[in-house]
Amino acid sequence: MNARRPLIPAAATTVVTALALASLSACSGSAAAGNTDKFDVVASFYPMAFLAERIGGGHVNVTTLTQPGQEPHDLEISARQTAQLQESDAVLYLKNLQPSVDDAVAQSEVKTKIDAASLTTLEEHGNEVGSHAAAHDGSHGEEEAGKDPHIWLDPVRYAEVAEGVGKAFEKADPDHAADYRRNTAALVGKLDALDTAFKDGLAGTRSKVFVTAHAAFGYLAERYGLTEEAINGLDPESEPSAGRVKELAKTAKADGVTTVFYETLVSDRTAKTIAEDAGLRTDVLDPVEGITSTSRGKDYISVMRANLKALQTALGSE
Repeated sequence: MNARRPLIPAAATTVVTALALASLSACSGSAAAGNTDKFDVVASFYPMAFLAERIGGGHVNVTTLTQPGQEPHDLEISARQTAQLQESDAVLYLKNLQPSVDDAVAQSEVKTKIDAASLTTLEEHGNEVGSHAAAHDGSHGEEEAGKDPHIWLDPVRYAEVAEGVGKAFEKADPDHAADYRRNTAALVGKLDALDTAFKDGLAGTRSKVFVTAHAAFGYLAERYGLTEEAINGLDPESEPSAGRVKELAKTAKADGVTTVFYETLVSDRTAKTIAEDAGLRTDVLDPVEGITSTSRGKDYISVMRANLKALQTALGSE
């Protein structure tokens, strides 16, 4: 015999529902996006969140649309995230990297929209980038070039973006402009030091060619006189042609390549297969699209320094 449960008053139901929603929000790993007593910023993915947090300091509340471990290119905006966006004071994103974010930002009424791509210059890159690639005759299955959004992997361009973000914060939240200006200068100083470390650390390597899973490191290669040979193009999920795989093996032998680099957020199967067939090592070169427990560092700066060490080892630092 089933006992009839007592009716729960409507007020109690409302409280229970509110508590459940609060619990769900707390478990999601991100704070509320808007209606706080701080300058509320929604960042599209980790490199944008890093800038917002370092520049904003204690004056900002930053929510990231892309969760740690999630491949940012694949992000689809949820209804909850769209609501977060609407309630925020500012959104910081990188146009043409995440189409669903671009669409949500375009349709939102957020007063301050900061497009990182507009704060520096973007170049056309395929899956061969750098001085060595320029010497090729163009018959190597080069992927059709497109605007490369991976500007944060060049410390100099990233510093330019940081300065632009700082100015946007100053304008949108003038009460804390002095602090934003001071924090921006401190961050730019650290990025300048990172640039110097890469410049000095890669100046005397025996090889200048490195092989990566996808074409994320073109700006870095150009900045420091290297050549990136990518298995895939700007899209990390694309599949290389048989001709491209054959060409990479030939390039590796000709240019003294020792290592095929892969990344943690996409499959390493193709990179490891190519490395095994060519008798090469594998290692991680992190595009710093998110920080997880497997990252070789706790933030952008430390992961980039780990990338430098990996490149020095692979290229034969003297």
